[in-house]
Amino acid sequence: MSAPLDQRLAAVRQAIARAVARRGDGPPVRLVGVSKRHPSSAIEAAAAAGLEDFGENYAQELRDKRAHHPQAPWRWHFIGALQRNKAKHVVGCALVHSVDRPALLQALQHAAAARDHVQSVLVQVDVAGEEQKAGIAPGALPDLLEAFAALSHVRCRGLMLIPPQGTPEQTRPHFRALRRLAEAHRHPPRPHVELDELSMGMSADFEVAIEEGATLVRVGTAIFGPRPAASSA
Repeated sequence: MSAPLDQRLAAVRQAIARAVARRGDGPPVRLVGVSKRHPSSAIEAAAAAGLEDFGENYAQELRDKRAHHPQAPWRWHFIGALQRNKAKHVVGCALVHSVDRPALLQALQHAAAARDHVQSVLVQVDVAGEEQKAGIAPGALPDLLEAFAALSHVRCRGLMLIPPQGTPEQTRPHFRALRRLAEAHRHPPRPHVELDELSMGMSADFEVAIEEGATLVRVGTAIFGPRPAASSA
């Protein structure tokens, strides 16, 4: 039988602390619990154990869970692929991690302006050049960052990465590449752009991601256990 959720969460936090200690000086690390397809009861249990950030992969699921917890003391993150027509469902969350094209920026601008809200986002970068995976190519990043200057209701806070599958050590070079990309594009400063956040690392490799500079790690299975099957309804 697996350990209770609060014990699994404590173990993840201990692993984060060990990785931070190995890394040494660096930015603080925020843990985002990936609650995709997990019931509200699991989110409430994790929140009771002290988790403050929850990530969802589907815009409509995020919308529904936010509606179910209108006064939730925790922060919501959207971490999945986002369609333009669903931008309105994610506006208002702490961070949208997966912006990767100008059209999506414009959709978020429109939805955020309609709510008079300034939406914080991360730009997802495909550093490995995987054609089947979302994310902007590193070479196209400067133009996308320049696009933020014209937006009144969207702000870039950093970069996000989903690396190719592999062992933690096989993913390390991709995490390092994202950190170096952020460092390379911090100067000269751009309007409405900060590159302070690096969202990278999941259950299998978050310790390596922290060693390479992650400020946000997205951990699901190690906290919540296996993900429930999708509903056939």
